[in-house]
Amino acid sequence: MNILILGGTGSIGSAVTTELVAGGHAVTGLCRSAESATKLRQFGATPEMGDLRQPETWRAALAKAEAVIQLASTFDDDMGAVDARALQAIRAEAKNRAQPLRLIYTGGCWLYGETGNLIAHENRPLRPIPAFAWMQEHAAELLSDSALCTAVVHPAMVYHEEGGVFGRLLQQANERQPLEVWGSLRTRWPLVHRRDLARVYRMLVDDATLVGSFNVAAQQGVSMQRIVDEIVRRRGHDGAYVIRSRKHVMFKHGAWAEGPTLDQQMSAEKLRNTCGWVPEVHDFTQADF
Repeated sequence: MNILILGGTGSIGSAVTTELVAGGHAVTGLCRSAESATKLRQFGATPEMGDLRQPETWRAALAKAEAVIQLASTFDDDMGAVDARALQAIRAEAKNRAQPLRLIYTGGCWLYGETGNLIAHENRPLRPIPAFAWMQEHAAELLSDSALCTAVVHPAMVYHEEGGVFGRLLQQANERQPLEVWGSLRTRWPLVHRRDLARVYRMLVDDATLVGSFNVAAQQGVSMQRIVDEIVRRRGHDGAYVIRSRKHVMFKHGAWAEGPTLDQQMSAEKLRNTCGWVPEVHDFTQADF
């Protein structure tokens, strides 16, 4: 298939682009810089120079696409408005087609809010953190649009060889600084390796009958205590840590920082049952990072 990916050079998108190309798809990736264009070519994809904020710059690539993957976010204060404009362009294109346009949209575990001892399944009501409430609204609009054939992916916290969600803690460990624990040592993160997540995007592209929301988690909830212990062991760190409250990290880093402080558990049972997805990395302690 001809696939347009928005966000194809990011932490997750780079793995998704690579997976799609390996699966035989012709992938076009939106990019703003020569550096990103070079990266896309290295992945085996075709770069499309343009800007997420200006859909007219990538409308021609959109018109040629048989499927679209939206993984991009500006992470600026206007990220919801930018996403809305991009989706408006996609929906306008879809209305001109005889068949629904396949769209894979990216949500996230933070849309479930704090779950505590409960486990988030796809039928659980969403309670997104305010910084990403717009994402819930956009996903609902896409799922109800008959001109689209939509699957919404809710990834767990994503890690990989370069660190990913562990990056901040790894840097502190490497610099022999106290590890900053956001929330508490009892805070749990659902986890997934980006290679296993990338496989889900490819599976959903390959089977357009798979619509609705899909959680992607290899581990439903791992405590910060376990994560800290593993990083300490790997890096030979002295184990010193400091607890940072939700209020503190949101004041310092912005509203998005509420997400990593949430105590969450999330199940991927639906994905396993409908797609036969089995993660290659079952436990984060098995992976390189």
